[in-house]
Amino acid sequence: MVSATEIRLNRIMRKGRMLCIPMDHGISNGPIEGLENPADTIYKCEGHGLTSVIINKGILKSLPKPPKIGTLVHFSSSTALSLSPNRKMLTGTVKEAVALGADGVSLHINIGGKEEPEMLEQLGLTADQCHRWGMPLLAMMYPRGENIPNPHDPEIVGHVARIGAECGADIVKTLYTGDIDSFSKIVKSTPVPIVIAGGPKAKTDLDILQMTEDAITAGAKGVTYGRNIFAHKKPEKMVQALSEIIFKKGTAKEAMKRIE
Repeated sequence: MVSATEIRLNRIMRKGRMLCIPMDHGISNGPIEGLENPADTIYKCEGHGLTSVIINKGILKSLPKPPKIGTLVHFSSSTALSLSPNRKMLTGTVKEAVALGADGVSLHINIGGKEEPEMLEQLGLTADQCHRWGMPLLAMMYPRGENIPNPHDPEIVGHVARIGAECGADIVKTLYTGDIDSFSKIVKSTPVPIVIAGGPKAKTDLDILQMTEDAITAGAKGVTYGRNIFAHKKPEKMVQALSEIIFKKGTAKEAMKRIE
């Protein structure tokens, strides 16, 4: 018997893999490059291999027409103007996500700082609501705070990813550690699909494509790249290139041809 969660997961992933653009930056950083008009970017990329987007509820409500891809509504935010930018607060409920027609819920959880306990509580309670409503939960699990000397330390990343799974997330988004061996161990010790974050804008297109190839080789189920897609000169071409790696097991060098 198919569950509601499985039906919705099938909308935000394709054959168990994910190519997603997180576009929730408008609350934290404002209308940054590439997100002046989120709808334009969504419609430009949706026919090129993209499986889903992560957007805030106000953007979802303002879309001129329903997207052809899965949508996750992001319900935790802070701003760069705050005295506590790492303190993410809830901005919606799972019931609201259902009413909006979303296919999933996304939360951002920072581990390693003084704000951690509050966000862990938010994660646990939201996971409970998601399970009741059959709504997939993607947890953005970041090592970030006063107690994190190196956010890419494999032991720390592994712990942070496991926290997301232990608290009930259906998909965990976290940082790539930088090498296949260490990340493959993290994938094996996390009992839900892992997708990787893109981080700051990469220096070259090949850099982000190579990181994608390595992460997929290590067992990641996909990527959630923001600036490296929406701030690209040709975001739809970057989506095509990433799709080549994620869904067709292409190499980074082969995928570069999609951009060039």
